[in-house]
Amino acid sequence: MTPAQSGFSSPPADSYRQKLINLLAGRDPIEVLSQTAAALDDIVARHPVAVLRARPFEGKWTPNEIIGHLTDTEWVYGYRLRLILSEHDPAILGTRQDAWVAALRHNEREPSELARIFRTLRPLNLEVWRRMSKADFERTGQHNERGHEPLHEMLPMLAGHDLSHLAQIERYIQAAGQRT
Repeated sequence: MTPAQSGFSSPPADSYRQKLINLLAGRDPIEVLSQTAAALDDIVARHPVAVLRARPFEGKWTPNEIIGHLTDTEWVYGYRLRLILSEHDPAILGTRQDAWVAALRHNEREPSELARIFRTLRPLNLEVWRRMSKADFERTGQHNERGHEPLHEMLPMLAGHDLSHLAQIERYIQAAGQRT
């Protein structure tokens, strides 16, 4: 997600990282990550496809595109996690998130399909996170935009990212409902 879409105003890497981590407010990141799939299933069950595909704000993603972005993020972070655990200080590339959302045509996909894919990927990645040793959490990658990124920071960032986007989905659904 671009800074404009996320509501962040092009913060430096450390500011972005801290903003996501702060969203946890002391909550266990594994517990937060464990609840996201159910939250997405609930969102998809409670709202018609038309609402999830509605674009209440020009230039912003739809709720469905945000669900697709969360699915993409789960795939990307699963890869990054495995790469960092398997290699010494590997290069971690950022993604062009808007390009992914557009190219994968997330808004044309069924919300339930995107939620199902997320629900499949998340437990696979949680199993890896849960099995890690204390030393594993010190392993790092070199993110091309954020620099040095240890797994002990990546985990709460990912959980904060979930919370940020779940709140964003709810705001966008509410805004879409007010426009109808």
